[in-house]
Amino acid sequence: MDIPILYEDNHLLIVTKPVNMPVQQDQSKDPDLLTLLKKDLKIRYQKPGNVYLGLVHRLDRPVGGAMVFAKTSKAASRLARFMQTNKFEREYCAVVHGYLPKKSGQLEHYLWKDRRKNIVHAVTKEMKHAKKAQLSYKVTSQKEGFSLLSIRLHTGRSHQIRVQFATEGHPLYGDQKYGSHRNKKGQQLALWSTRISLPHPTKEEVIEVQDSLPSTYPWNLFI
Repeated sequence: MDIPILYEDNHLLIVTKPVNMPVQQDQSKDPDLLTLLKKDLKIRYQKPGNVYLGLVHRLDRPVGGAMVFAKTSKAASRLARFMQTNKFEREYCAVVHGYLPKKSGQLEHYLWKDRRKNIVHAVTKEMKHAKKAQLSYKVTSQKEGFSLLSIRLHTGRSHQIRVQFATEGHPLYGDQKYGSHRNKKGQQLALWSTRISLPHPTKEEVIEVQDSLPSTYPWNLFI
């Protein structure tokens, strides 16, 4: 599979993750991004033995767009620290049902993950193991009952964007897990990783990468 490379050097590899591909091997045994990229690096650089590629962050299987991997253990540890100190900026675009009452704002919820069912719930902060989730958003366009949002994560919780907007009554287009009452089976989740900005792990510079939105429905309503 042709996986577009958005940025690469000795320490970083930033690619466009294809939709519906797991980030790493799971129970489905479907081709996963991490394994495919390791094979590609091994071939391109004729590397003997195992190829190191560190998983720095995750995207849900149905989500596509920009994703960062570390090509060295030094880069992996430093990128993990950048994430903990909010120096690792991630922005997304999403198409949600309905028109939001505010053109911009912040959402804050407490989320709890049922790991057995792989479902995240918005709960009260008093609930054991609940984690605070924060994001900010801006409505960039509205059309045909949908809103196109630009979203910046301030925390990195599992299924965060999907659960927070569903909780507010605006589930993402195509989300079968958190918006089944508004979506039809077979629709593709409209959530895309559009921008990543982070300090370079070994250089005094900031790396910023942007990824274009798909041209398929419902994205093409706004492009």
